[in-house]
Amino acid sequence: MAFLSTAHLLAFIFGLLGNIVSFLVFLAPVPTFHKIYKKKSSEGYQSIPYVIALFSAALLLYYAFLKTNAYMIITINGIGCVIEVIYLSLFVIYAPKKSKAFTAKMILLCNVALGLIVLFSLFLVKGTKRIMVIGWACAIINLAVFAAPLSIMRQVIRTNSVEFMPFTLSLFLTLCATMWFFYGFFVKDFYIAVPNVMGFLFGITQMILYYVYKDGEKKDVELDVKQHEGKNDVEMNMKQQQQQHEPTAEKHYKRASIEFQRSGVFQEDLEMKVVA
Repeated sequence: MAFLSTAHLLAFIFGLLGNIVSFLVFLAPVPTFHKIYKKKSSEGYQSIPYVIALFSAALLLYYAFLKTNAYMIITINGIGCVIEVIYLSLFVIYAPKKSKAFTAKMILLCNVALGLIVLFSLFLVKGTKRIMVIGWACAIINLAVFAAPLSIMRQVIRTNSVEFMPFTLSLFLTLCATMWFFYGFFVKDFYIAVPNVMGFLFGITQMILYYVYKDGEKKDVELDVKQHEGKNDVEMNMKQQQQQHEPTAEKHYKRASIEFQRSGVFQEDLEMKVVA
């Protein structure tokens, strides 16, 4: 009995911490969207993580309604749905035409998938099996949420830059996975606990990748500066060589001019003597 009360207390604590950290995770992309707003363009950024996050939050919200006393899951995912809708609206407004069409297709696809899952669970599954089916669906989508930044990780490796993978987001995702794992463990909800193990591993991988490539962009800039300086040095040497050759050429030109003038004067004197 004491263990049960302790487990419930710990579940409440980790659920509350999970709500706080998850809220910070939802707010982590705010600097990214501030940049998008200032640039008036979302080019270079990807909408996939936000589309999947919206789908995951909506599905978890439905899962929490099917369960009893899952208030911790309801509160944060309700807030998450609102925040993700705002992000995607900003993204679509400032996205290039091709990216805008792709994002709209992804949102439509996720809405259709969510509708089919809800209809399937309501009409074809009964009782506790309904929670099990939606629980497995939530577990799979949660894995997809944690795996969504893999495309950004690939971009980091390809471009040698962490511009599009903020460290704060990776850190809060790791903390979030930790809190929800313990919440799921103490309430014995393994559909919540198990995916967050992978979330923790993905988060650690992202932070390691950030530290590996965080100075990559600076190194590229320094290399470009050195190459530019080397090019300037070559141009300076060429100019100096030209300046060294120019006086000699001028001397030859002046000497030739003087000799030409002398020959002209001599010819004029000779003609005058002949006339005389």
